[in-house]
Amino acid sequence: MSEHVTICEVGPRDGLQIAKGIMPTEVKKRWITALAAAGLAEIEVGSFVSPKLIPQMADTGEIVRHAITLPGLTVVALAPNLRGAMAAYEAGAHRISIPVSVSMGHSRANLNRTPDEQIDEVARMVEWVAAQDRAMQIEASCSTAFGCSFDGHVEVSEVVRVTARLAAVGIQGLALADTVGYGHPALIKEVVHAVRGEIGPVLEGLHLHDTMGLGLANALAGIEAGIRNFDSALAGLGGCPFAPGASGNIVTEDLVFMLESMGFSTGTDLDKLIAARAPLREGLPNETMRGGVPQAGIPKTFLRAA
Repeated sequence: MSEHVTICEVGPRDGLQIAKGIMPTEVKKRWITALAAAGLAEIEVGSFVSPKLIPQMADTGEIVRHAITLPGLTVVALAPNLRGAMAAYEAGAHRISIPVSVSMGHSRANLNRTPDEQIDEVARMVEWVAAQDRAMQIEASCSTAFGCSFDGHVEVSEVVRVTARLAAVGIQGLALADTVGYGHPALIKEVVHAVRGEIGPVLEGLHLHDTMGLGLANALAGIEAGIRNFDSALAGLGGCPFAPGASGNIVTEDLVFMLESMGFSTGTDLDKLIAARAPLREGLPNETMRGGVPQAGIPKTFLRAA
């Protein structure tokens, strides 16, 4: 297992959007700098949404402008609509991630649109970005692809339908998101295989939450199904404020430990990754920080992948 697995750190966006406090901008910059110094090549640094709805993201433009100065870092920002895409482009983001819910209940709660209305918005965003002078990658993140706290079960056929429509409008990549952490390994494999059979390599990644304690098991199922791109959050922060019951993302430190122990290369330094918890703790002193590896310490048996 000498393959490379890409990890996109989503703590500065998904992690902070549900935090009880607001991380000071200067601390957030130092945190992102520390994450990049640990070798994380992709970081989702914020979202271009209304600060009235998510005040933790009010400084995203400034954060993007800082992050794009860090050497070798791909700077990702969430943009739910054309206005957000324009703001991300102006700030200099390298890639935008567009949320598209598969389930009707979450789509209404999160975006105030139906899934198909949001796909129409994605088409407008793709068209606008294509007309600009600078390239900016566009990917979609399909929320509630493995279950919804509003609607319950989500049919695999509906996940396939939504992802096929997204591929048809011209997105460059797509991730399946277990927004509320209802997925299990068999379901992960089933949905990944079904979607890949429809849209091929446009399906790139998984965005997993650890609500039921199955996050790493689901990541391993994704690996076995051929996925080589994963979202995760330092200290397991995160959750959607518009999805009742959603809890934290899979822990970046634990994911790196698992993958590197198995022989996959992630390009990250686990010691520096754990050290990046310090500015996180400084900026959000009252936030719960999870992670087996940071709490137990890196074992002496750990062999980093070549």
